[in-house]
Amino acid sequence: MPAEGLPWLERSEVLTFEEIARLVAVCASMGVRDIRLTGGEPLVRRDFPQLAAMLAATPGVEDLSLTTNGFLLERDAAALVEAGINRFNVSVDSLQRDRFYEITRRDALPQVLRGLEALAQHPEAFPIKLNAVAMREFTEDEVLPFAEFARRHPYDVRFIEFMPLDADHAWTADQVLTGDEIRAAIEAVYPLEPLPREPSATARVYRFTDGAGTVGFINPVSEPFCGDCNRIRLTCDGRLRTCLFSLNETDLRTPLRDGADDDELEQIIRDAVWSKELKHHIGEPGFIQPARTMSAIGG
Repeated sequence: MPAEGLPWLERSEVLTFEEIARLVAVCASMGVRDIRLTGGEPLVRRDFPQLAAMLAATPGVEDLSLTTNGFLLERDAAALVEAGINRFNVSVDSLQRDRFYEITRRDALPQVLRGLEALAQHPEAFPIKLNAVAMREFTEDEVLPFAEFARRHPYDVRFIEFMPLDADHAWTADQVLTGDEIRAAIEAVYPLEPLPREPSATARVYRFTDGAGTVGFINPVSEPFCGDCNRIRLTCDGRLRTCLFSLNETDLRTPLRDGADDDELEQIIRDAVWSKELKHHIGEPGFIQPARTMSAIGG
């Protein structure tokens, strides 16, 4: 996020819980089975576990997951599990308090780690994944501490290549620390062996050969997986995005509030998905970073 924060949206611009639940129900009726709640930071939304419970009860939804920065996880862990969220991703870019502050502008690492511990008290919350964005001249010093953390704790660590979705629009290709480089650094100390990759999975996952934990690598820059991508995104203000890097969005909020029935909403969604981008074009001539940043799109 930019240091000055993001513009506040008027309450009327944000989808209500009921509107989100209706759109999820329409998607579920079309065959969508997996729903991920993300942000910005989803836990700042008032009564958020109530929304999770509504979506968990939606016919057709089989998997309900959450991506969070963990800042409020200690407070909400029990309520989120009770609501029906069955997989969690927590963004942690450093295990060192001062460097965590450098990245997040919050001295919150102890609070986030307490949140992880609170979540781990619930067996039904697993798998719990830690997401670390990999940036050159920063993450190199984090690689082995994260690997050792994955070996000592029941969490799956995932390194995600730095993508051009930063609020400062300062991304350059030489800032990307690739998954191959990180894996080589880990394997020099802790041998790894690959695990089978599920269809449409974003991560290439490896386990330590002695069985003590796993690490994964999400490489959208060096190894694009666009051909396997089956994801669409609904923003908090009711826009459908068919790619993280979409330059166009489909407005669902307006027809929803203008009285469109479910069949009409389904047709709008189908038309948008049929025009889903073939690839994201990162690193190619003419690449344009979308106006929305990751903190406004959601991971």
